[in-house]
Amino acid sequence: MAEENEPKEIVPGNNRILFCYFIVVLILGLVAVAILVRAFDTAFVEKDVWEKVAEKQKRPNRLVLPGRGNIYSSDGKLMATSVPRYYLYIDFGADCYVNPGKNWNSRDTLLYSKRNGLDSLSIYLSKKLRNRTPASYRDYLTRGLKSKSRQFPLYEGKISYSDYKEIRKYPFLRLGRYKSGLYAKEMVQRQKPFGTLASRTIGDIYGEIEAGGTTKGKNGLELQYDSLLRGQAGLSSVRRVGGGWTNVIEVDPVDGMDIRTTIDINIQDITEKCLVDKLKEIDAESGTAVVMEVATGEIKAITNMGRIREGVYGETKNHAVADETEPGSTFKVASIMVALEDRVCTPNDTVDVGNGIYMYKGARMTDHNMNKGGYGRISVAQSIWYSSNIGVAKTILKGYSNNPTKFVEGLYRVGMNADLRLEIPGAGRAKIRRPDDSTRYWSKTTLPWMSFGYETQIPPIYTLTFFNAIANDGKMMRPMFTKEIMRNGKTVESFSPEVVKSSICSSRTLGLIREMLVDVVEKGTGKAVHSDIIQIAGKTGTAQIASGGVYRTSGHQVSFCGYFPADQPKYSAIVVIRRPRIGYPSGGTMSGGVVKAIAEKVYASHMSFNIRSMEADSLAVKIPSVKGGDLKAVEDVLDELDIKTDTDSLETKWVLASADEKDNIVKLKDVTIREGLVPRVTGMGARDAVYLLENAGLKVSLSGVGRVVSQSIQPGQRVVKGQTILLTLR
Repeated sequence: MAEENEPKEIVPGNNRILFCYFIVVLILGLVAVAILVRAFDTAFVEKDVWEKVAEKQKRPNRLVLPGRGNIYSSDGKLMATSVPRYYLYIDFGADCYVNPGKNWNSRDTLLYSKRNGLDSLSIYLSKKLRNRTPASYRDYLTRGLKSKSRQFPLYEGKISYSDYKEIRKYPFLRLGRYKSGLYAKEMVQRQKPFGTLASRTIGDIYGEIEAGGTTKGKNGLELQYDSLLRGQAGLSSVRRVGGGWTNVIEVDPVDGMDIRTTIDINIQDITEKCLVDKLKEIDAESGTAVVMEVATGEIKAITNMGRIREGVYGETKNHAVADETEPGSTFKVASIMVALEDRVCTPNDTVDVGNGIYMYKGARMTDHNMNKGGYGRISVAQSIWYSSNIGVAKTILKGYSNNPTKFVEGLYRVGMNADLRLEIPGAGRAKIRRPDDSTRYWSKTTLPWMSFGYETQIPPIYTLTFFNAIANDGKMMRPMFTKEIMRNGKTVESFSPEVVKSSICSSRTLGLIREMLVDVVEKGTGKAVHSDIIQIAGKTGTAQIASGGVYRTSGHQVSFCGYFPADQPKYSAIVVIRRPRIGYPSGGTMSGGVVKAIAEKVYASHMSFNIRSMEADSLAVKIPSVKGGDLKAVEDVLDELDIKTDTDSLETKWVLASADEKDNIVKLKDVTIREGLVPRVTGMGARDAVYLLENAGLKVSLSGVGRVVSQSIQPGQRVVKGQTILLTLR
């Protein structure tokens, strides 16, 4: 029975199945061969034909502009970034105006169309740009139409991309470029969120986009690191795909690298404000202030303010690094340092300066107090305290009149002419002449006048570097402007402090000089710099400005260079002010007053206390007054302060906040935002309130400071686009 159930072997009666398999394989083989033949034919035989067809399916490559790298402060605050800006033009010489076709005439449309004509366009442009009335715009565009200009400016200024998109939808212009003639020229504008702060040091760029699709630095760090900041343009093409055109990136653009500077925004802000306040007070032509970190040489603040118009000052030329001017009495410190180091004198040696007038080789030398009878016999140290030209000159003549080359070599030895290799393009160099230099005239009076700061040219930052070395135990540091180069937030290259000279003089001489600089402020011409808050050491300077070889009619340059705190120097600073018109020119009162203000404010802003060790204030508020606004920002602050919150099942990202003193908790409540309705912003800060209201289409006017206590349009009312709402803050 088992044998009867076993499957029987199937034996085909013929080879029909094998034949069918053979036929199928043969057909597939022929198809494969045909495909290969066709592919070969297309790839090699008909290659040129198909390449031409492919080219017809795409438009020429376009440059994809890279983003220019950003420049940041030392603590990561954005100081310079790029945004696109556009100039708008109409091509009134285009064929649609000059040779209109049968189906379209741009000239007639502009002149006679009710919906897309001149009157409608003029109204829209006037309302948007606000530089002309509608009637004036009508006349202006009519003149452009008659001129047949190929590049007639629709608007003289630059506009943002969002404004450009909006204007393209205005009457007539919405017909497109080939019917309206409207086109735009793209520019790149460098924006500086902190305005003038260190503006000349950061630098500027040229607005035009170069042929390679990148922008170019003009000056400052923008020029110094231009090759890193500019990036590399990419390529894109517009191809025909599926009956339409689509943009395809052929080569990705490479954005520029970012630069992190040494600038401290807080110190920079303090420095600029202190300088500008003094410039306005004394009505000076210009002023420079630089703050350097003693240990590293990092430039923490640098400002160069010049009079733009009466009472208004702005960043002008970078005087701090570019000016090669006679430094005046701050140079006396270097002269006496050389004399002390060469054992020409001691601080207690005396010199007779008489009545403040001294004739040498037929030239008249004076002290600033000659009208009061002079200082008589004083010590070498007092020559520095009182900034006596005669005292310093006689000391230097005593030691070097027979060998002035030795004095100049001493100046070189203490680093007055060191090559600082500054990062700012166009920076000047210290120029200290030598008696054996045939290219520069050395007269009989050069040595004494050089000793107190004339007949030499030294940029302010070189003087500051020298004084910084005094503060830094004799170690001269190269001024640093850049801390690191970054790409996508990651460090590519970092820069370390660099020593220019390991020691400018012996420790003995250095100690004597530092003692003199303290006494300048405590006993001498720098008494106005004395502070009850922080001890400052430094040297005053006043020099007449030469013009055409004449000193008497060109005004004065006053300066103060020093460091603070005097016992443990943290920062050094120099302030140079040119041509003050109010008050007696004084390095101590004018420039020294600025250094004092900077030192006190920097010291106050960097003070630190151990809060845990301080007694609790009986009037202290346990729960702070919290402004409403963005939920995440409010929660982040409260988390940082370790304050408990009651979220009350929040559903939106905007909240109002109220403090519950009883339970020591801050309660957060939803702010309902409905499209087309005025939101409630009372209790919020100004920034969040303005953001919400402007997003709703309202214009905002603010009165007061603090939080919003009232709004002129009640919450829930229907929004009228462009209506102004007044917010009262308290």
